[in-house]
Amino acid sequence: MTDSSSTPYHPGERAVQARAGRTERADHSGRAIGRTIPAVAARFLAERRVLVVGAADAAGRLWATQLTGGPGFLRAPDERTLAVAARPAAEDPLAAVLAGPAEVGTIALDPAGRRRMRLNGRSAPDGRGGLVITADQVYANCPKYIQRRSPLEQPSAGVPHVVAAGAVLTTAQRLAAATADTFFIATAGPDGRVDASHRGGNPGFLRAVGPDRLRWPEYAGNSMFMTLGNLELDPRAGLLLPDFETGGALLITGEARTDWSDAAAAGLPGAERVVDLTVTGVVELADATPLTWTGPEYSPANPPAAA
Repeated sequence: MTDSSSTPYHPGERAVQARAGRTERADHSGRAIGRTIPAVAARFLAERRVLVVGAADAAGRLWATQLTGGPGFLRAPDERTLAVAARPAAEDPLAAVLAGPAEVGTIALDPAGRRRMRLNGRSAPDGRGGLVITADQVYANCPKYIQRRSPLEQPSAGVPHVVAAGAVLTTAQRLAAATADTFFIATAGPDGRVDASHRGGNPGFLRAVGPDRLRWPEYAGNSMFMTLGNLELDPRAGLLLPDFETGGALLITGEARTDWSDAAAAGLPGAERVVDLTVTGVVELADATPLTWTGPEYSPANPPAAA
């Protein structure tokens, strides 16, 4: 486990920060990482309708999924605890593991206000159909690459259910990935702690190179490199691609590696490096959430998508 008295970062994160030449900037950003939930963060969480959760299943594969509810379904009863009045549906890949104690990474996104907050820690069922997460890392991120959207109720939504599952992406799923402007990624550190993060860009920034391979550019961020730092030591990753028009979701698990070569980034505007994910599992859920969203107002920070 990392000695948090000297740095909040583990060796994988430190290695990536150094390779990118961003160690000093990472040290500055790292001052924002805490172990408690400030009052302003508690208010932010209480207003959210969606929480993205990443965790490893019983086989050790990482997945990212989404939990939803009305305002107040997320609540911080004290500065170290996040209460979540929701659990994954029975057919969700994380349903079984979150029925017991688990390391989780979470991110709460406010697309309308272009705000986001990450809270990582240990989850346990609350005995009432929800979760209690004990916080270990709490911090906010900048508004870059968040597409502005507002939630819409979908009263006719049914129970979340699997419409397709397999080891590779279907043609339709590859098209969904290639036209996405947002996805979330779960990764794990050397001590088993899980992190969930956000990626955004203009449609086409995520590429379906083949039925078992996805690729995306890494744009300039806060220099913490928590996702890439985890991947430096552990290639497991889980992606969540929400369908903002229907309330469905595409959940993907696999192994990722970072390509630091100039050749990989060439032709990808804004790319500082490129990540390739080898897909090993796919679950497509219909009615994953009773929410749909308004059409996107793309972030002014988004680089143009490659031709």
